[in-house]
Parts: sequence; C-alpha cells; structure tokens
Amino acid sequence: MSGTRTRSLTGLLATAAVLALAACTVTGATTGQGGGGSAPPGQAGAQLATLTVAGGLSMAGYSRDRFHIWAAQGGNCDTRDVVLKRDGQGVAADGNCKITKGSWTSPYNLKSYSDPLQLDIDHVVPLANAWKSGAKSWTDVQRTDFANDLTRPQLLAVDASDNRSKGDQDPSTWKPPNQAFWCTYATDWITVKAYWKLTVTAAEKAALTTMLDSCT
Repeated sequence: MSGTRTRSLTGLLATAAVLALAACTVTGATTGQGGGGSAPPGQAGAQLATLTVAGGLSMAGYSRDRFHIWAAQGGNCDTRDVVLKRDGQGVAADGNCKITKGSWTSPYNLKSYSDPLQLDIDHVVPLANAWKSGAKSWTDVQRTDFANDLTRPQLLAVDASDNRSKGDQDPSTWKPPNQAFWCTYATDWITVKAYWKLTVTAAEKAALTTMLDSCT
C-alpha cells in the first residue's frame, strides 16, 4: 500500500514538473524575452530564394509613428527595456524599469558599453525598408507587432552611431563594420523578411547571397 502511495506521489510530482516547465515555456514565448534565433545559413539561403524580388512600394504616407515604438511589455517596461535586459550582462533596473547598470557589447563593432544611452535598439530590417517592401499595406496593429517583435531576430542593442549610420539602408548599401557578424546579420535579415513576407530588391538579394558565403 505504501509502495502504491509512493509511486502515485512520484507520478504527481513528475506531472507537476512537466506542467511547470510548460508554463515557463509559454511565458517566455509570450513575452519574447531572450530574443529569437535566426535560421541556419542553409535554411536562410533557401528562404532567400523564396522571397519576392520587387522594386519597392512608394514611401508616401510613411512615418515611424505608424509603427508605434516602443510598446509596453509589462512591469513598467517597454520593448527597448526588454532588449537592453536581454542583450546585456549584469543588468539592473529600478521599480520603474529604468536601467541603472549593466554592460553591453555591440555586435556591429564589438565595442563594450556601460551606459545604455550609448546604445540604440536597432530594427535589423529598418521600419522604412519594411514599409516599402510590404508593410505599407499592413494594418497599424501589424506594424506595431513588427516594430516590437521580440520573437524573431529583429531587435538588437547596438552602438548608437552605427545604427544611425545604417539608417534605413539594406545590406546592398550598409553592412556592420564587424565583418565576422555578416553571416548572422544576413541570416537575421532573411529570417525577419521571410516571416513577415516582405520583398527584397535585386541588389539586396545579391548582397545577402554574398554575405551568406561568409558563413562557415
């Protein structure tokens, strides 16, 4: 009888552990904390081949306000706060989610920073580029989801000057100064465009193909 109780208790504990793990997994997926991974280079190459090549839509009507950055993410944090926490080391914040300390390394230049004000949160696929490659026809809700996408590899804490140098350029005219990051940058870009069904220009596709060649 005691053996039966022990086995039952063990089974209940195992079930509880599985349910707890599932709850944690769902929570992580919902908040997006931890970011999202890009496709492996081989898969990214296959995804790139499926993207529609087009010249781009008109920029008429474009405004960053149409994308609503940064959206609230709970706990007094917005999307920028979440990315800074995710991409940094030893990050601390006060009760209002103001980042008070931490350290960050920008993947674009491999320089390290301790002041979050020296960092921008880069949209890997810039908002203006998204607009002319398909987002112009989206709803404002879809554009908000895109601009605050914590699931795909769309948001990175990077050197502010690099981000502003990049602007709304695609890989045919701007690449990260750190060439060792080109493979990741290309796969991130392709992963985002494939998920959101955005188009690419011929020059953009050629540049991405070249950057994938740097993958080992």
